[in-house]
Amino acid sequence: MARDLRKYARQTNFRLGVGMAFLLLVVGIGLIYLIWGPGAAASGFLCLMATLVPIGLIFLSLWVLDWIQKRANRD
Repeated sequence: MARDLRKYARQTNFRLGVGMAFLLLVVGIGLIYLIWGPGAAASGFLCLMATLVPIGLIFLSLWVLDWIQKRANRD
């Protein structure tokens, strides 16, 4: 029985990312809402989204570079 460790690593990284996003958005914003109210929760959500934009752009650029590299090495 062969194991595809790359598939397992990709699946694990995806699950870690989903869990992190859940904790950050639901638990984090929920606690801000409970402690300081809806205005602070909205502000916290906007700050989180503003932080995720550059991170998303970095991941997008890395994905594009990987895609270009894979297409260039089709020997």
